[in-house]
Amino acid sequence: MKAAPPALNGPELKLPPFTQRFPWWGGDLQTLATALIDAPSSLSPGTSERLRIALNGGDTMLAMLDRPAAPQAGLPLVLLLHGVPGSEDSPYMRRMSGYLLDKGYRVLRLNMRGAGPSRTTCGGQYSAASSRDLAELIGLLPQDLTATGIAAVGYSVGGAILLKYLGEEGSRTPLVAAASISAPIDLLGTCLSLLRFRNLLYHRNVFGAVKREALADGAVLTQDERKNIAASRTLYEYDDVFTAPRNGFAGAEDYYFRSSAVNFLPGIRIPTLVLAALDDPWVPGGAYSGHYWGSNKSLSLRPVLTEHGGHVGFHGTGGYKPWSDLAVMKFLEETRQESLPG
Repeated sequence: MKAAPPALNGPELKLPPFTQRFPWWGGDLQTLATALIDAPSSLSPGTSERLRIALNGGDTMLAMLDRPAAPQAGLPLVLLLHGVPGSEDSPYMRRMSGYLLDKGYRVLRLNMRGAGPSRTTCGGQYSAASSRDLAELIGLLPQDLTATGIAAVGYSVGGAILLKYLGEEGSRTPLVAAASISAPIDLLGTCLSLLRFRNLLYHRNVFGAVKREALADGAVLTQDERKNIAASRTLYEYDDVFTAPRNGFAGAEDYYFRSSAVNFLPGIRIPTLVLAALDDPWVPGGAYSGHYWGSNKSLSLRPVLTEHGGHVGFHGTGGYKPWSDLAVMKFLEETRQESLPG
């Protein structure tokens, strides 16, 4: 049986179609709006506490655990995974956490290995290949947090890591639902997109942040690694001389091919929302529109593509909350209802 094509604007989630709001018209302005629009400075009346997860090898990943003022029984813990550059305090992470807290969910905002506050407690650095870190961390979470299940939401590279993890784990994952937003499922295509002249400022910003984080205090690097990172001039060169060899790949293209989430989509076995905009200036829309979604025989994937929305944008009419947050919340609620007996 031929699989249905990706849904446009998410009609199966019973959401209003995504419509850009003034003045954020077009993929570039939608992308910039995510950084320019203020995130909640406080998650009150919810409360937050630091969680430390010691990984094998000596690194400790830090996370922020947010608890709602009025918790709702039976809801899963929701893990939020940031992109590159990013951390627990990325605007989209705080916005999504605040929305989830309002609905009674507990939220764990992760700092991947070497990112944000984890920079001082980790000698290593995360990459799109870091799905094993995610698997280890999920297995180490306290039982009192996971007793009612775990869901996960990944943004950009965090979404790619999440999809790769889900494909590797298949039915073994303890997660009950997952969602990715603007994930670069084709790493080579995304890197080449960022290297285009029209994306010069994007590349300069992302690449500069990546280098600063990699060379920051606490990073455990050999003399050659430090020299190669400092000398790299593009994201491709950085991945070729550092990310790839550090993670056991022959070079950048080997790393991109073997770590791209698109290769792992057929193995996903839990309900997973895959949300992307076709005008994303970073991630080529063709990686999504050209993918054969029927390769996932379990029909676990819910691909939703919008004509507009940019990269982790989706700032639409009808309210302050990004449309992607509304879609994720609706998806989590529907998934939970489907799992209830009767």
